[in-house]
Amino acid sequence: MLLRLAYLGVTNAFAMLRLLPMSDRDKDDEILALHHQIMVLERQLGKNRARFGTADRAFIAASLHRLPRNLLHRLRLLVRPAR
Repeated sequence: MLLRLAYLGVTNAFAMLRLLPMSDRDKDDEILALHHQIMVLERQLGKNRARFGTADRAFIAASLHRLPRNLLHRLRLLVRPAR
């Protein structure tokens, strides 16, 4: 699990570097596309739930921990802090 968490950290650090030269409009477009993909996946899963590993949950929690709770409740997250 520790190796997987380290891998996720490194790959996402490189992903953040990719965002530096992007304009805000490009970032907004990417966010909209990602939101749409989440909606499609939720629709395809139906009543089934997506399964995340411990390392995936830890990384998502670490990346979202600074956001206020009221904002977290409005986001379309597949992983919820309480679960």
